[in-house]
Amino acid sequence: MAEKILTTEFSEEMQRSYLNYSMSVITARAIPDARDGLKPVQRRVLYDMSELRLGHDKPHRKSARIVGDTMGKYHPHGDSSIYETLVVLSQDFKKGMALVDGHGNFGSIEGDGAAAMRYTEARLKKFAEEVYLKDLDKTVDFVPNYDESEKEPEVLPVRVPNLLINGAEGIAVGMSTSIPPHNLGEVIDLVQAYIDRPDMSIQEMMTYLPGPDFPTGGIIANKSGLAEIYETGVGKIKLRGKMEIELGRRRADKDKLIISQIPYTMIGAGINKFLVDVAELVESRKLPDVVDISNQSSKEGIRIVLELRRDADVEKIKNILYKKTKLEDTFGVNMLAIANGRPETLSLRGILKNYLDFQYENATRKYRALLNKELERKDIQEGLIKACDVIDLIIAILRGAKNLKDAKACLMNGDISHIQFRHPGFEEDAKQLRFTEKQAGAILEMRLYKLIGLEILALQKDYKECLRRIAEYQKILENRTNMNQVIQKDLESIKKEFAKPRLTQIEDGKEAVYEEAPMEVQEVIFVMDKFGYCKTLDKGTYERNKEAVDGDFRYVVPCMNTDKLCVFTQKGNLHQIKLVDIPFGKLRDKGTPLDNISKFDGSKENIIWMSSQEAMAGQRLLFATKMALVKMVPTEEFVTNNRTVASTKLTEGDELILVRPVGEETEVALQTSDGVFLKFPVEEIPEMKKNSRGVRGMKLAENEYLEQVYFVGEEPVISYKKKEVHLNRMKLGKRDGKGSKVRN
Repeated sequence: MAEKILTTEFSEEMQRSYLNYSMSVITARAIPDARDGLKPVQRRVLYDMSELRLGHDKPHRKSARIVGDTMGKYHPHGDSSIYETLVVLSQDFKKGMALVDGHGNFGSIEGDGAAAMRYTEARLKKFAEEVYLKDLDKTVDFVPNYDESEKEPEVLPVRVPNLLINGAEGIAVGMSTSIPPHNLGEVIDLVQAYIDRPDMSIQEMMTYLPGPDFPTGGIIANKSGLAEIYETGVGKIKLRGKMEIELGRRRADKDKLIISQIPYTMIGAGINKFLVDVAELVESRKLPDVVDISNQSSKEGIRIVLELRRDADVEKIKNILYKKTKLEDTFGVNMLAIANGRPETLSLRGILKNYLDFQYENATRKYRALLNKELERKDIQEGLIKACDVIDLIIAILRGAKNLKDAKACLMNGDISHIQFRHPGFEEDAKQLRFTEKQAGAILEMRLYKLIGLEILALQKDYKECLRRIAEYQKILENRTNMNQVIQKDLESIKKEFAKPRLTQIEDGKEAVYEEAPMEVQEVIFVMDKFGYCKTLDKGTYERNKEAVDGDFRYVVPCMNTDKLCVFTQKGNLHQIKLVDIPFGKLRDKGTPLDNISKFDGSKENIIWMSSQEAMAGQRLLFATKMALVKMVPTEEFVTNNRTVASTKLTEGDELILVRPVGEETEVALQTSDGVFLKFPVEEIPEMKKNSRGVRGMKLAENEYLEQVYFVGEEPVISYKKKEVHLNRMKLGKRDGKGSKVRN
């Protein structure tokens, strides 16, 4: 068969392909479904564990087995994402209600990763079994898996608003979701009230659900802003850690500030970052009343201890911690979910509506399936009861029939043409029989012990119970009020068994106020050695050890501690570093690599010149490049808040060889790699912008480059390859001329 080539517009094909990819990420990977509040990978992991019979009362199974089974049957996207999902579903410090019971190392709140899947085991929690996976066969639709070899549920029949209870986080293409977790008991109270009064306002809803409940506890400090978040589905929640003061029991004991709960956003590396930040605040004397800090957290909970000096100002310390560390942080809310097949930002009312529509659909399917089952049972039971009343006729038919087919035809249609009755008198009664096919089958399969009197009474009792259930199911299906009562009763039983007390405190906290003492302005000396380690010294230390400092350090720059250091490199970059960011040290301290406190890369860049920003002010800088391009740039061009900017524009293969302020100098001399010199007046060099390349300073021969630039001044003689060059004796040339070669 000949290959068919389709011609299409490239831009249209790229747009179509990208849209298909983005919608796949949004709907099939990153954003949860509004009905069950689960992403596809979470749903598949839970369903696979259900299929593997990993109930809460069954032994744990290797995580590798669960991951492999899920990947092979339902989620062909790699094992790492599946195992990460399994781990998160088991972490009670991330989920409002954990769904997986993990056995082994499943990570910690301090950011420790879980052990490899071959070392850990897992099973479902009872909550997941009862609330997320019950009645799977009676409620939701099943769809083919990725290769159509298996069936998987489109959604799980979750009986609570999981989107609120466990929240969600996900990043898709062009959109993301971030939904905070809530308290199970409070959410159920809200749903029960909303069923009775669907027109209730957000303020009324918040009497039942006052706000999110994070598993790490902490404090929500902007209570008044929550109503708008629930109304619009977007906003910011201000979170704070919870601190308690613990007084020393004995005179020698120090008072302690205990951090017992942390903001939800600090989970993981945030705790260690907090400890480092506090240590830096202590070193910088911003927390002088803290004498020690230790992390005593364990499985029982968070306990970060700050030992305080006697008579320390605790409120001031709290304000500094809130202001300067992640102990106060912001949780961005964006309640985005897949509703009716498309992504939508939902309000609290929208989430409840989607949840209840899903519950009504599930309840209708469930009770319709149960009703059909009971109607089938009723039919069979009526047949058996009727058969017991005419048991002699049934026995006569069975004894007179040659095979099962003839007996069944007689029971269903009264056909006695193939029945030979041993005793006359049964023919007319047999002709009147009209059992259904299922009744006839049940009669033929009935055992003789069912004819015992007690068994017949039990059958009649079951029949009455069956009629009661049929009436109950019909009542539920026919009336929405009755269905509401069933849903409310079901939610109440879930709350009674699984609800937990609220952990997060909600209040309108006062703004943390901290006024830093103004920095004492003083002159310091920036020094950097040949290995790139730098620090600042006080002026007195420098003056006492001037000879040693000038000899040991490559760069020595006087500046004010409130100033910025400007570093020009051969790649045309200008790195600006605040002096306060450079460690203040003693003469023998090693210092810190310049790379660590700026974007300067010592492995790729060489420093051409450095100065304090204040010393540069009001001057003009001469720029010269390897390709003999020169220009003058006023220093006002470099006044910027950016840490790194381009100080000049370079052509490919070119680099800076000189940046130098120009003062009273009147003449400049250029020296090439071939020993050619050219002297001309400084005033011939044009003043230009920093993003210009410059103008040609002199003509270069092939493979020749500019090597050095000199200002003609008091030192007229320089040494060049064992020759003396008298700059003052040179003739002035044209700026873009060739120049003269050094003679012996």
